[in-house]
Amino acid sequence: MYFAKMHGLGNDFIIIENLEENFLDYSKIATKVCNRHFGIGADGLLVVEKSDKADIKMLIFNSDGSQAEMCGNGIRCFAKYVYEKKIVSKNIIDVETLAGVLKAELRVINSKVDTVRINMGKPVIDKISSIYNSNLNNLNYDIKIDNKVFKASTILMGVPHTVIYVNEIDENEILFYGPKIEKLDIFPNRTNVNFVKIVDEKRIQVRTWERGAGLTLACGTGSCAAVVACYLNGLTYNLVNVELAFGKLKVEYIDDVYMEGPAEFICEGNFVL
Repeated sequence: MYFAKMHGLGNDFIIIENLEENFLDYSKIATKVCNRHFGIGADGLLVVEKSDKADIKMLIFNSDGSQAEMCGNGIRCFAKYVYEKKIVSKNIIDVETLAGVLKAELRVINSKVDTVRINMGKPVIDKISSIYNSNLNNLNYDIKIDNKVFKASTILMGVPHTVIYVNEIDENEILFYGPKIEKLDIFPNRTNVNFVKIVDEKRIQVRTWERGAGLTLACGTGSCAAVVACYLNGLTYNLVNVELAFGKLKVEYIDDVYMEGPAEFICEGNFVL
């Protein structure tokens, strides 16, 4: 099976095409190809399919085989892939996802995609019982785990995201508390957990424990959710540089949320299932 491996600021993906719409067990393929010891290794699998409502359709599967509605870093990689592989020959691409049809604007230099700006749509900031089942204000509440209290916000940015405000980004703390917060009873469908340090009103640092993937180097939807939550709580401006482990995203919250950043090819080849 042909594949390409790409990354968006270290958040890596395997991309396969199924434009003929053959039956494939994407969940099973995802667990095999994403395995970092017995497969290629990635945070998730992206599938290219035809769409009857947009230019192209993107399906996303986490490394554990679960399906995700959206992925910010993934859709930038996806847009670069379909453009450079000449599947879609447009600088502005409508991409069908489980979170709706999203628009990708490509900055192209010498026939190569340099950066991709995504209209991520409108965040859902009202309380939704399917993602947050609590009487507390979802934009400003406390989470207590093992006698440690975190300030938190939970919104829907295509997928559920919980922002945890911290003074410093501590990877050991993320590895310890991330999976515990992800599976709290107040999150019926689990949640992505973003640990956020506010540097100043124009800069934040974010590391994410992703639902179904664990600690990742970057999370696009998580970065967008963090900017929305910080702005609504009066902590930052609405245009913020988000500093991730290996680079930056520019995120702007007007009414919709706009995210801009790079995407890169790593390798291509054939995988034996």
